[in-house]
Amino acid sequence: MLALTGIVFALMFVMVQFSATAYSPRLVLWIARDRVTWHALGVFTSTFLYSISAIAWLDRNESSRVPFLSAWLVVVLLLLSVGMFIALIDRISLLQINNMLNFTGDRGRSIIERVYPPVESPIATAQPEDFLNLPLTQTLTYTGRPQVIQAVNVSALVTLSSATAGIVEVVSCVGDTIVYGTQLLHVYGGRRPIEERLLRKAFQLGRQRTFEQDPQYAIRLLVDIAIKALSPAINDPTTAVQALDQIEDLILHLGRKRLEISAFRDHERALRVVLPSPSWDDFLALAFDEIRFCGAESVQVMRRMKAMIDELILTLPLERHCSLLHHQDRLDATIAKSFEDVEERREASIGDRQGLGATRKVHRG
Repeated sequence: MLALTGIVFALMFVMVQFSATAYSPRLVLWIARDRVTWHALGVFTSTFLYSISAIAWLDRNESSRVPFLSAWLVVVLLLLSVGMFIALIDRISLLQINNMLNFTGDRGRSIIERVYPPVESPIATAQPEDFLNLPLTQTLTYTGRPQVIQAVNVSALVTLSSATAGIVEVVSCVGDTIVYGTQLLHVYGGRRPIEERLLRKAFQLGRQRTFEQDPQYAIRLLVDIAIKALSPAINDPTTAVQALDQIEDLILHLGRKRLEISAFRDHERALRVVLPSPSWDDFLALAFDEIRFCGAESVQVMRRMKAMIDELILTLPLERHCSLLHHQDRLDATIAKSFEDVEERREASIGDRQGLGATRKVHRG
């Protein structure tokens, strides 16, 4: 049992490290934290340790007897170990690139649905003059080792600011890495200072970004996978095309949501918290720019990006079109610059959802 445990987990961790060359190394930590992995390790180890302990009770005092309960408990543990072993093998299949892309896309879709309201919702933003003309009464500065803001408890900040009739402007947003001396927030117009301990508790910090309140993180990971696949060392444009499939779906979800949610009010509709949030242009720049630059010489990637932008323009509301048309022009400029041959340029300019597969025309209604 101990030999099986050592071999299984040694091979699993080798596979994780080896598979990290195909996608972002930041995803390896999510696999390493998987509960099935650690539960399997616990079941394997407990089976071994209990079996060793049960041996000491065999033929105790030369009784020529084997404890009935102990023997059957070992059998149960062995069956449970077999079940955990099967579950572990199934979990390792998650390391396949398609499963990793789906895993990342699912996390992104989940956070988008949870964070953003429908696009029909009213805009919730604040203008600088709404709070900057008030006196600055407090500034919260971070002290400690570098960490990442994983989430912000907006409800707690609204409650704290309401108690002092002030307005909290959060300066560092979710996903930012903060270092010693980084300003976290400002308080304007407060009647008295807010206890810093309570303000700091509103920020969830950690060593790396998470999906909790960070929809950009899912796109960041997918872009990492795509540009790594497009590197000369790997040269796998098909993986980049598969990553673009997930990115397109996330952008479609974002395009149907109200992204302007940076202002939060109390029950009396008074402005209490201003929180920086990524705009539509920020999401598009993250989704397109690096892949377009790294895949500029790949016909397959250019055709997939062309089809992606055409589909987004066809599907999303008119208010999203201006930025999409801008990225469409930049994609056309990249194609013209990368492909000097007229025929190659024409081939790269055709939209194709498979990259190199079935060419279809986009019909605009």
